[in-house]
Amino acid sequence: MDLDARKRVFNQLREDEGVEYKIYLDHLDLPTFGVGHLILETDPEHGEEIGTRVSEERVEDAFQKDLNVAISECQILYTEKGWDNFPVECHEILVNMMFNMGRTRLSKFRKFNAAVLKHDWATAAVEGRDSLWYNQVTNRAERLMKRMEAI
Repeated sequence: MDLDARKRVFNQLREDEGVEYKIYLDHLDLPTFGVGHLILETDPEHGEEIGTRVSEERVEDAFQKDLNVAISECQILYTEKGWDNFPVECHEILVNMMFNMGRTRLSKFRKFNAAVLKHDWATAAVEGRDSLWYNQVTNRAERLMKRMEAI
C-alpha cells in the first residue's frame, strides 16, 4: 500500500474510530489511545492512568504499526487470488474492515470473502450488509459497502 493510500486509510479510520491523544477506556473497558490502539504490555503507556496525554508522534507511530498489521493480515487472508491484484480502493476498504474486526472475525465472512476473491464487488457489498458487523457499525459499514459497489 503506497503512502497516499495509507494517508487515505488513516483519514478514514480517524473518522470511523476517532483519534484520542490521551489514554481512555474503549467499549470493552480496555485502555486505548490514538486511533483505536489497544495498549499492550509492551507499550510504554502500559500501566499509565486513564487520561494520560499521548503525543501526536506516538499516536502516529502506534497507528502505523497497527496499519501494518491490518495490511499483513489482509495479505494473509486474501493471498489465494493475489492481494496485489485487487484495486487500491478494495485494499482501503478491506484494511478498514480488518482494522475494525481483525482476521479471526473477517475470515468468517465466507460469502463476502468468496465474492471478493472473484472480484465480484457488487455481491461482496450485498454480503457485507448481511452481517452482524453491519448492524453494529451501520454508518461505517454502509459507507464501505457503497464504495465496494462502486469499484
